[in-house]
Amino acid sequence: MRPKDIQQIGRELAIKWDDDSESFITLEKLREWCPCASCKGEMDIMGKVHKGPDIQLTPQSFELVAMSTIGGYAIKPTWADGHSTGMFAWDYLKRVCDIAAKEDAKES
Repeated sequence: MRPKDIQQIGRELAIKWDDDSESFITLEKLREWCPCASCKGEMDIMGKVHKGPDIQLTPQSFELVAMSTIGGYAIKPTWADGHSTGMFAWDYLKRVCDIAAKEDAKES
């Protein structure tokens, strides 16, 4: 599945997928699901995850200042705190949006 359109609307990212479904995810949840090695760690050949110290998130951590498309397979957000190493492949982005929607439904 690929997005046809991605737009920031207030504090959310809105995504229209090529099957005409739509996803909405808050910028806070998007940042919390950042898949980069700094945020989630990286696995060595033995399957052990190595991760640096936890990153202290501030209000700037959730301010999206730019978003670029990487090839035809991902987006790369740039946050106001300077973080810009997370690439959200389309399948990962869709999965994150679906998880966020389920979490939001439980909270309602």
